[in-house]
Amino acid sequence: MVRIMPLLLRGASISVAVIALVYALEYSNFFVTEYRSVVAGLSERFIPLPVLDKVDYDARLFALAHVVPFTLATSTATTSPQLWPAKAAYPNMGAIFPFKRIVAYYGNFYSKKMGVLGEYPTEEMLMMLSSTTAQWSAADPTTPAVPAIHYIAVVAQDGAGKDGKYILRMPDDQIEHALDLANRIQGLVFLDVQVGKSTLQYELPMLEKYLKMPQVHLAIDPEFSMKYGHRPGSVIGTFDAADINYAAEYLAKLVRDNHLPPKILVVHRFTQKMVTNYKQILPLAEVQMVMDMDGFGPKEMKRETYARVIYEEPVQFAGIKLFYKNDSRPPSTGLFTTDEVLGLTPSPIYIQYQ
Repeated sequence: MVRIMPLLLRGASISVAVIALVYALEYSNFFVTEYRSVVAGLSERFIPLPVLDKVDYDARLFALAHVVPFTLATSTATTSPQLWPAKAAYPNMGAIFPFKRIVAYYGNFYSKKMGVLGEYPTEEMLMMLSSTTAQWSAADPTTPAVPAIHYIAVVAQDGAGKDGKYILRMPDDQIEHALDLANRIQGLVFLDVQVGKSTLQYELPMLEKYLKMPQVHLAIDPEFSMKYGHRPGSVIGTFDAADINYAAEYLAKLVRDNHLPPKILVVHRFTQKMVTNYKQILPLAEVQMVMDMDGFGPKEMKRETYARVIYEEPVQFAGIKLFYKNDSRPPSTGLFTTDEVLGLTPSPIYIQYQ
């Protein structure tokens, strides 16, 4: 079993500053990819663009990984490789991660069994989300929490449906309800896609008018990607790196074409086979990727799953799903506390409640 590295730096604002200083002095080339912005049409005068504070950005990644940068220089060939922070492109300006943590409520308004969005009356749910978001901001003041409505916009079905794709696409009024709720709490929206026997190439363009909005992001669920013809729910599905890269490139084009801040792409995962060829997944300057550990059960089992599918296979950022009901049913002993979640390596930057 992979050893979960001890929490070293969470919660103290001085931690990020210290890491930033060490980084600036010794490790300025740790992250190898740089994004350069170009603005056309400024023939008369030069207007400097905002610049990403790379020292602060990298320091925050080290803090999430519970790593002091100078430990990299003291590692030897006999020690385990340093998996986190994961190397990836610096983001465009306006990126949410790692400067803020997202706290999302998940579900579908038509169903009380798919998550908190449909389980509770609207006002009660929004009050719960507000309170939960505040708890996360208090738990890690260096990373303020932002609320989000994580809405399942394409839902896998056990019946073929009229187009034979085993999915149900939500009508516009339901998606717009998600947008309205997020607007009320000054939050974000994630549109979740369960492709069934369809494909991302077919489904994402149907959501494009929403994905063009700066506050709307995307989630994809390999569990319900039935590449080999099975009925959704009969087996656990899968996405390959090629599928995930397609979704990222699709979002990146929307960002470029519409002059948007970076999008976030969440990929659910609780088995290794749900995501294949992870080393070929390519985070982009326009798209920040989250691998979201989506399993429920006893805490120790969740820690082991997190270590196996998140820690051992780094992509960019980490997320975790907490189940109000399933994580509390025996033999489980309850949800992770904020401290327990922040003690994972890496600390999740995306927290989802179902």
